[in-house]
Amino acid sequence: MLLAVIAGCEIGFWVLLAAGMLTRYLLRMPRLGMVLLAMVPLVDVVMLVASVIDIRSGGEPSFKHSLAAIFIGVSVGFGHRSLKWADGWAAYRFADGPRPVKPKKGTRAKARHERQGWYRHVLAYAVGVGVMVALGLLSGKGFDALLGPAWTWTIVLVIDGFVSFSYTGEVEEQEPSESRTLRV
Repeated sequence: MLLAVIAGCEIGFWVLLAAGMLTRYLLRMPRLGMVLLAMVPLVDVVMLVASVIDIRSGGEPSFKHSLAAIFIGVSVGFGHRSLKWADGWAAYRFADGPRPVKPKKGTRAKARHERQGWYRHVLAYAVGVGVMVALGLLSGKGFDALLGPAWTWTIVLVIDGFVSFSYTGEVEEQEPSESRTLRV
């Protein structure tokens, strides 16, 4: 049952995101679009409540609870950035907004962007593992099954950290220079 709720919540996330963008930009109803986008975090609340109910009703802590915790953590860590990214592209495609700017490789802006992504990953990890631990405490049956995926996630987080901090940003972006003419 919990896996069905998790799948439904993941589908609900994308449906609400798409509905919010379509309503906001294609139907030109920005307030309704914002209401739909504001409902996106409720998907995580539903997933958390379903996980707690499952654990409290005697469910054995397992990978499905860890999966819900991972989704919740990733949503907390990356949710705002994902919504902002989708909104920028929807505005560009459907409302003549400016094209979203992607930091150029080798610049300090790109290095900063990558590091901020890693900091968000650390937040997602902390929230996800925190939910795993909380569910383990609620169950009274231990953490082994719940924290199994956390070890793999730890390795991914460390690798992501090395990659994110490998961007040095040594080349600074320069303004286009005017043509230089000799004055005699």
